[in-house]
Amino acid sequence: MWFIIPIIIVFVLFVAAFLLLRRLGHGNFPWIQFYGRGKESGFTFKEINLLRKIAIESEMQNPTSLFWSVKQLDRSIKGIIIKNQTTGGEADERNIHMVAKLYQFRKRVEFSQPKYKIGIKSSRNLVQHQKLRVMLPGLGPFYTSVVENLRKYIALSYPRGPKLPPGFSWKNQKIGVYFFRQTDAGYFFQTRVLNDFIDKRYPIIHVAHADNLVRTQKRRSVRVDCSIPAMLYPLRNLAEASDDLETSNGLRSMLVDLSEDGAAIMIGGQAKVGIAVKLQFGIGDNTIVMSGVIKGTTYDQKKNRSILHMQAQPMNVTMQNRVLTYVYNIFGERQERTPVAPAQNNPRSL
Repeated sequence: MWFIIPIIIVFVLFVAAFLLLRRLGHGNFPWIQFYGRGKESGFTFKEINLLRKIAIESEMQNPTSLFWSVKQLDRSIKGIIIKNQTTGGEADERNIHMVAKLYQFRKRVEFSQPKYKIGIKSSRNLVQHQKLRVMLPGLGPFYTSVVENLRKYIALSYPRGPKLPPGFSWKNQKIGVYFFRQTDAGYFFQTRVLNDFIDKRYPIIHVAHADNLVRTQKRRSVRVDCSIPAMLYPLRNLAEASDDLETSNGLRSMLVDLSEDGAAIMIGGQAKVGIAVKLQFGIGDNTIVMSGVIKGTTYDQKKNRSILHMQAQPMNVTMQNRVLTYVYNIFGERQERTPVAPAQNNPRSL
């Protein structure tokens, strides 16, 4: 009879756990299934418990969708933010961190989608208007984009970059090509230029296809195109960075894309790589402060303007939540607009 005792204990614990989950769930939903799905998806018990509370507050019919549906998470995040605003708990530390945690879940679910995991292996998969960075041996970078992707070659806009020797032709040049897919990762491949059509009305080059693309830097955060006026302030180093709002005018600029860990900034003129900057811009009624380092620049000599690629240092949780609310378009406030060139400053002072 002694062997029956452990069985009884296990049975009692199972029943107790079942009743506890039902009581915590405030309903008839099979919460054991919910916790099981959460563990399968890689969430901790503490995280699953938080998502369960969110599911209850949102009165969701199928709470397990929180583990795979970004739309369901967006609705839940929106509901929590609205509730915090209406109850005056928007500035409460626990509420701020709960929203931040939900955005972490949201990012995890976002990047678990196949489009972020399945890369491409051939240049034949490049889409029209894909921006590319081209390097010649010991020379570059040059910037171009896909005009047309055909079976035998890729037609590219005429590369823009450093001045080349008189009479230079791209034909038969061996080049290295770098690009970043919007919802994927960075890529690199080597190829050869088949022809140079500089004498055409719309100069282009033809390059050979490559079927051995190297997938490099994977995206760490969701980035969106935007058109937001901003002020840019040069810093001597990142130690000067702070969340304090600047009252004086900086260099007028325009954000052309934004993520929680960086931005692309359009300015008039040129700027150097490696400088520390502070960026200040508005999202709705909120002013956002983001500081970081310029990791790369793209200069358009014809228009005398540059795109600065800034890698941001971590923001405070409140500002990060506000940026992510915009990036994920939780309240539908983000609209696609054509970026406007900023007024000409003297960014060489950067």
